Amino acid sequence: MSHSFHPPQRILMGPGPSDVSARVLGALGRPTIGHLDPLFIELMDDTKQLLQYAFKTQNELTIPLSAPGSAGMEAAFVNLVSPGDTVIVCQNGVFGGRMKENVERCGAHAVMVQDRWGDPVDPQKVEEAFAAHPEANLLAFVHAETSTGVRSDAKTLCELAQRHDALTIVDTVTSLGGIDLCVDDWGADAVYSGTQKCLSCVPGLSPMTFSRKAVARIQNRGD
Repeated sequence: MSHSFHPPQRILMGPGPSDVSARVLGALGRPTIGHLDPLFIELMDDTKQLLQYAFKTQNELTIPLSAPGSAGMEAAFVNLVSPGDTVIVCQNGVFGGRMKENVERCGAHAVMVQDRWGDPVDPQKVEEAFAAHPEANLLAFVHAETSTGVRSDAKTLCELAQRHDALTIVDTVTSLGGIDLCVDDWGADAVYSGTQKCLSCVPGLSPMTFSRKAVARIQNRGD
């Protein structure tokens, strides 16, 4: 005979999932409404505006993807990377490696910029990678590497990409809501996160935002 599951109260001190606030848990217990209900549309618009506030962006395409952060990563890559592209990928932990896998699944070439796990991404190495591969049209990096906790200089890395006419894919799974993240000021193009880290929400959603340049590439890709 099956029994109802009653999870114990835990204090979660890992990199995620984090403790869910009582306010969020209370909201989960409210009545369900249909996706065609006018109130649902109103809630969806409110959620978009709040995500824009959290990301510090005015990007029109700012949404919560109905999937965890790993699917947010995949959504960014499969929409922006075309077969044959050259993508510079920074790896200083586990999730830079997952970025490389996504690039290769898209049929593109990953140029790896490697740093020791626990060290931030070295912008000079990124500059050298662009010099060696002027055809690169994307730079991908993790803002705060979940596996080590180290923060890289996202502002500088985005500026480097802009100087080389490349777009950026930025993993902010463990930085959104926890440290400074200024999507518009930094010029980041495709940014994804997760709800179960600094936002103290339940797992299963991936907030995402795409710049106008990123949207234009998606709309104009020929493959």
